[in-house]
Amino acid sequence: MGKSILIILVGKRNEAAVNVQKLLTGWGCLIKTRLGIHDGVLENCSEEGLIICEMVGEREKHEELARKLNLLKSIKAKLVHLVLDED
Repeated sequence: MGKSILIILVGKRNEAAVNVQKLLTGWGCLIKTRLGIHDGVLENCSEEGLIICEMVGEREKHEELARKLNLLKSIKAKLVHLVLDED
């Protein structure tokens, strides 16, 4: 057994966040855990953000979501699969 993690780097958050949110909502049944991080608060918010998603379900669907995210402007998504070695 292993874990699939989708890592999403969002540049120009004010412009890109709405489209990222729409995609993540549409594929929400595949996302078990989601963590969003960006630097700054109030009027000092960063334009870059990082979203980390723990994925469930079929690997092919995870790959399709990553592909769709990578089509968006100012977005870079990478799917990571982690598996422990059996002793």
